Amino acid sequence: MRREGKLLPGMIWRHLETGLVGNAVSSKDFGTSGLLGTLSILNILVEIEMHCICFQRYCLITIVSPVHRVILAASSDYFHRMFTLNMKESHQSCVSLPFVLVSELEVLVGSSYSGTLPLSWTSIFEITSTALQLQHQPALSLCFNFLQQEITPHTCLDVVSFAEAFEMPHLLEAAEDYILQHFQEVARTSKFTDLPARQLLKYLNSKSLCVSSELIVFNAVVSWITAKPNVRLKLARELLRTVHFPLMTFKEFKEVQSRTLWCDHSLAGLFGEVLEDFCSSESALQHRCRSYSPKECLVLIGGDQISEDLSSRSVSRELWFGNSLRNLTGIKKTGRRQFKNKDEILSFFNLTCICLCDICRFDPHQNRWESLSKMQEKRSLFSAVVLDGKIYAIGGLREPDHMDSVECYCPTTNVWRYAKLNIYFKAKVFKEQIFVSGGQNNDCSCLSSMFVYRPETGSTFLANMSKPRAHHCMEVLGEGIYVAGGLTTKDDGSLINQLACEVYSPAANSWTAFASLSVPHVGAGSVILEGRLYLLGGYSQEDHSDTKMVHRFDTAMQKWENIGRTPGPNNDLRACLLTLPQHLRA
Repeated sequence: MRREGKLLPGMIWRHLETGLVGNAVSSKDFGTSGLLGTLSILNILVEIEMHCICFQRYCLITIVSPVHRVILAASSDYFHRMFTLNMKESHQSCVSLPFVLVSELEVLVGSSYSGTLPLSWTSIFEITSTALQLQHQPALSLCFNFLQQEITPHTCLDVVSFAEAFEMPHLLEAAEDYILQHFQEVARTSKFTDLPARQLLKYLNSKSLCVSSELIVFNAVVSWITAKPNVRLKLARELLRTVHFPLMTFKEFKEVQSRTLWCDHSLAGLFGEVLEDFCSSESALQHRCRSYSPKECLVLIGGDQISEDLSSRSVSRELWFGNSLRNLTGIKKTGRRQFKNKDEILSFFNLTCICLCDICRFDPHQNRWESLSKMQEKRSLFSAVVLDGKIYAIGGLREPDHMDSVECYCPTTNVWRYAKLNIYFKAKVFKEQIFVSGGQNNDCSCLSSMFVYRPETGSTFLANMSKPRAHHCMEVLGEGIYVAGGLTTKDDGSLINQLACEVYSPAANSWTAFASLSVPHVGAGSVILEGRLYLLGGYSQEDHSDTKMVHRFDTAMQKWENIGRTPGPNNDLRACLLTLPQHLRA
């Protein structure tokens, strides 16, 4: 895939004096950030009659198009030092670069003028290595963005090798995270069998390895061993220890048993151990389930739950960290922190908890809450989203009134203000726009509307959902906006559970149904964790019982999975993702 990166306008030069012409350029004459400003500034530079530099490939008389010193020095730290520290090259008309190919230099020179790079997987590694050598920071930024955003199962292992060779820890971490999250697809590629044994073991033993079945891990191990059986069979025992055979179904284990790998006489005893492991007792199984620890923690905040006799509800002031996910056992509860504020927790987004008209911020590194300025109005059951670094509180309920106002909070000034707006709807940000769906009107009827809300100009209505809904969840996943759960209105005006689910395509302005829920999730929490939609808790509108389950939707398999129970509160709770300090995850 070919993708053209583009630089944003950045720092430009402070002086454009004719005194620069024909001389070594002083470092004080321009900023080294090296990002070109507007085209008008560039046109001025091009029109200035400056001495040019020609580059020749080492031992060849290949001449690259003339390049202005100022342009190169502004884009590249390498050339900045060359032309500002009175080196001999600063006075030469031609400079030899024995380590750079002409074709690669031409691309970077063109990037210095245009702010773009013609990137594809056939050239990305060569261009990146040249940009590293020449310390061309704008080009490096585009290259790193490409390597992380365009990574695929077929290219991720190459990115790992490249990052290791050039000692780039952040790129290496991003590539390995991708491998662990897409292990099944990566294991099917031809490059997977070229992995060194230590690297394969590292991935198989990682708590961030994300697989839906132990059969995936087993097949990956067998594929790797059979690629070079003469040298790899001796590693079979160590590798197969990473497979949790007791978690397999009988059908899956029959596939394990049928593999020709066991025909080798050296593995006869090993299969007996695997069979014994598969038949292990239930008590042993509880200690041998696969634990999956995402880099970001799923956090639940506030909410309430019904008593055992269904007579009352208790409000939760607890913060739960979902530290790890376990096959068959659901979310592992790792700890809780009490809120300092005594009011009911109503909404949470991105480290910020909004309580009635109060707002407080939680710092996981300091493990403390900080009170911030109050909202203009008290409100509950509203949506909170972040756009352009500001928090928008949209709609909500203040008994007995249904609110249509919007408030905007600026973290820099710590001030709430009204912005130029149903109740119980859901709002999410997609590509720098706020999308609002569903909700209820003053007659308590559920709505099927969908609109874009712009703080400056107001709302633009889009295609309606096929089913009206309120108290639902809405999340952005890939190029779609997913709505699930909540309640809907019958023809007679009564409220019932909404099990149907839909996804909205902003590009096509249309809705498409996807797999329905098996149980109600009214007033549930929701979050996107590593490309999957999670619904947490909620209740049933028909009997008001709690839904104490967590469901996950996998877009690849197009189905909902039951992954366990909620740790405590269930209704009107909020969920988000946080990167927690290690001492909280221990």
